[in-house]
This record gives sequence, C-alpha cells and structure tokens, in this order.
Amino acid sequence: MAAKTTLNAKNLEALGVQRLAELLMEISTGSAAHKRRLRMELAGNHSSAEVAREVRKRLSSIARARTFVDWRKVKATRTDLETQRKSIVETVAPNDPAGAFELIWQFLAVADPLFQRSDDGSGSLIQSFHQACTDAGAIAKAANIDADVLAEKIFKAVQSNAYGQFDRLITAMVAALANEGLERLKALFVGWSNEPKEKPAKKDQKVIGWSSAGPIYEDEVYGNHQDLTIRIALQEIADAQGDVDAYIAQQPERTHGAPMVAADIANRLVSAGRAEEALKALEKVDAKGRADVPFEWQLARAEALEALGRNDEAQAFRWECFEQSLNDDHLRAYARRLPDFDDLEAEERAFAYAQAFPDVHRALYFFLRWPSLAEASKLVTKRAAELDGDLYELMTPAAEALSTKQPLAATIVLRSMIDFTLESGRSSRYKHAARHLAECRSLASQIEDFGSVRPHEVYMVDIKRDYGRKSGFWSLVS
Repeated sequence: MAAKTTLNAKNLEALGVQRLAELLMEISTGSAAHKRRLRMELAGNHSSAEVAREVRKRLSSIARARTFVDWRKVKATRTDLETQRKSIVETVAPNDPAGAFELIWQFLAVADPLFQRSDDGSGSLIQSFHQACTDAGAIAKAANIDADVLAEKIFKAVQSNAYGQFDRLITAMVAALANEGLERLKALFVGWSNEPKEKPAKKDQKVIGWSSAGPIYEDEVYGNHQDLTIRIALQEIADAQGDVDAYIAQQPERTHGAPMVAADIANRLVSAGRAEEALKALEKVDAKGRADVPFEWQLARAEALEALGRNDEAQAFRWECFEQSLNDDHLRAYARRLPDFDDLEAEERAFAYAQAFPDVHRALYFFLRWPSLAEASKLVTKRAAELDGDLYELMTPAAEALSTKQPLAATIVLRSMIDFTLESGRSSRYKHAARHLAECRSLASQIEDFGSVRPHEVYMVDIKRDYGRKSGFWSLVS
C-alpha cells in the first residue's frame, strides 16, 4: 500500500488524465505562480511563438509592477524569473534564436525596475541576471546578430549597469562579437573615456592613503565610477583578445605595487610566455617580512619562477610560504613536484612543523583541510589549553569531523565552546552549549581512556559547581 501512495510520476500517471487535470486546477487555485507555469506549458504545447508571447507578457508585467519585494518574496520572484529565462533558452531559442535574443534582452532590462523595488540581500535575484548574460551570449551567436548592433547594445547596457546585472556581459559575448565586434566595442569605450567629465571637489572625495606630497584621493588612483567602468570593460576586451599589454595599460601605475594587481598582471604575462616580465611585475610589491601578502601573489611568484626554469627557487619559495601561513595549497603544490616517496617525507616534516606552529587554530584548520584527523586529534589533545571556544566557526566543524574516529579530541573541542559560553555568560549561545554538552555525553561512551582529560561525570560535577546558577543554560540541559 505504501508503495502505491508514494509521490512519483508513475503512481500519478495511474490517476488518469482527467483526474490529474482536475487536481492541477484545484492546486493552482489561489497560486498565481502555478497558474503562470500551467499557462506556459499549454503555450509550449502549441508552438514556441506562443511561449514567446507568454514570456513577453510576463516580463512586461514584472517591469511595470510596483509591489516591494522583501526577503520573504525573493524566493518566489527568483522562481518566476527562472521560469521565464528557461522558457527563452529551452523552448524559444532552439526554434527562433533571433526572437529569443530579443526576449533575453527584455529579460535583462527587467533588472533595473526590479532591483529598485526589492531587497536582494541574499544575492539570489542577481544570479538569474548573471546567468541570463551567459545565455544571451550563446543566443546571440546562434542568431548571428550583427557585430556592430551587438557592440552598441552591450555598450549601452554596461554604461547603465546600476546593480551589477551586466558584470559578466562582455565576457559572455566574446564568441558572438568575434574580433570585429570586440574592436567596435573597444572604440565605443575609448570614445566614452575621451568625453569631458566634471571632476568632483576634493572635499567630496575619499582619502585612501597618504604620501609625502599629502593625501591620496580615491579619484586619483581609481577614477570616478565612469572611469572604473571603462577600465574594467577595456580589461575584459584585452583579455578576450589576448592582448596583455592592453590589459596592463588599463591599470594605473600607482596600483602596480598592490599585490592582487601585480598577481593579475604576472599571471597574464606568464601565460603569454613572458615570465621574466612577470617576475619584475611581482617584485614591485614590497613583500619582504609581510605576513599579509595574499596567496594569489605568492602563487603567481612561484609559477613565474617555475616558468623561468628556476624550479629549486620555486620549491623553496613554496615551502617558505607554507611555513608562514600553513596554507595547504602551498604544501600540495610543493609535494606534487617531488619524486616518489619524497612527498611522504615532506608531509611528515610539514605535520611536525604545524604541530609546533604558534597559532594553534591555524594549525587545526590546516589539519582539517589536508585532511589528517589523527594529527588534528594529536594537536587538540596536546594543546587543549590554547583552544579558543569563541571561534565556533572553526570549532564546530572540527568537532563534527573528529567525532567519527577521534571522540576524545572532539570532546575537548566541544568543551572549549561550552567553557567559553559559560565563563563569558553568553546567554545567546546557551542552546548551542547545551547541545554540545549532550554530544559530549554521547561521545563519552565511545572513549575507553580519558587519560589526563576529565571524564564526563567529573566534568559535569565541575561545571555544575562553577556555573550552577546559570539557570538559563541548565533549563536547556536534558
């Protein structure tokens, strides 16, 4: 009996066409979204032109709407958008790419009026428009849209990219534009950059640093919003054309000493077979003795050295970076380049180094990512007193990972969070601490030898003695 009542396509087919139709009408009553979906299916049963007409009507309706879309309505709105987008891509485009291109562009035009009346804090809605940009590129190529016409449309769209809906448009359109279209698009942005602009008063600009000559204003380095839009667009075009020098030319000279900018430039130079220049670009960054140099810069330097055939230097640099940060990606890259069995020796050396690393939490994170739960357990057991239970974003996944085979270590991690919560009186975390205590009780039965760690019964006696008056916590303990 249970199998026959399970909700699946086969069982529903047994109800028959008429009964299913009646049920669909009943279920869709009061649901505008369900009714729209059914109408779309009915339209698709006739022709893609009917689907296009339904999509066009719905997109116009969304654009005209005035109701505010708060966080409660975001999910339904996203579902509605995805229904329209998929109908364009899956039903209209295969039969009428030119018509589908007009529709997908109408879809993208909905972004401004929609975001003006919505709260998309989750970033859910913007994902539909970013995907639509990708779809538009594929449809434009299939429809063989004129390169000049396409370049004009992209240019105007990027100019009015108020909410970031067109952030991926140029890259998505590369195949459809081809080199002729890219050159036309480049000319449009260059022309826009040459138009006179009113410079904002110094008092209205943000100070982002200081030099011997005085304050450095944001506008001096990055330009205004128009300048930034043009620069990003020209960089995307340069990447599409494989023109490294054009990409570099769009980076203000004063930013070349920024680690991320230098890494971006170096990566492109290495790909172009210009590793020597890449290394020089990276050396513009003052990285000596700095612990905050980003991983991307370090990775770019190692790859530039390797591209120059300086493999020993690259390996030494990878190990040095690992020692500074315990970044497992550096160790993986280092180990991959070692002869057979030498990688095992390197791993042992890395584990020993991490066990003694000054920051126990960074070491724990490394062992979890590698992963080596045995080493993580060893670390936690040996350095339990150093654990900060306030770091729940690390401690929670650590306890979960260790609980399967390392119950004692998991208990130590859980207790660090319980102790912090009770010692600091964080009442907002009492429910979590109570859950952690229940997990400790469950893990206790799996621990044969607590060693120097207090058994669960002793731990319970101690926290009741020390924090017995915290009734808010104990009321949650079962």
